[in-house]
Amino acid sequence: MPPTAPNASTPPRVLVSACLLGHTVRYDGGHCANMHAILQRWLQAGQVIAVCSEVAAGLPVPRPPAEIVGEGGGKAVLEGRACVQDRLDTDVTAAFLAGAYQTLELARQHGAQVAVLKNGSPSCGTTRIYDGQFSGNLVDGLGVTAILLARHGIRVFGESDWAEADACLARLTGESR
Repeated sequence: MPPTAPNASTPPRVLVSACLLGHTVRYDGGHCANMHAILQRWLQAGQVIAVCSEVAAGLPVPRPPAEIVGEGGGKAVLEGRACVQDRLDTDVTAAFLAGAYQTLELARQHGAQVAVLKNGSPSCGTTRIYDGQFSGNLVDGLGVTAILLARHGIRVFGESDWAEADACLARLTGESR
């Protein structure tokens, strides 16, 4: 089911990874603040919905780093062919799935059609995720939340794709930039 469209008086909403907004929600207790001019414009217009699917699912901050173990990235996790494990070998798949579905529900509640997420994350990776061996190597793939949002019609972009996300939002809403 596609996201619900906002009403005419509500500006189009964009999901943004909370860590990109400076919220200290990352596994290491840090953030990855990225105050791009487009993000600042969206913030001023009240369009941003901050989200951290891992924290929404109840995972603590800080927490052991986690990676998708098995081939196929977030898609394989959704299909039960891979899991998410933390560095201590604890299976945290259920939390990652719960957080992904909570994020999808949040997007639907706010009519978000675009998301800008933190690349590399096992939840939010939009083109690259870590290899599942805690080696520090990135491989092609999407995180659990990113693939779930994409499957439900939400356009997903990484934190280096602000202009593309903004152009997509403009096309979806019929606005000119």
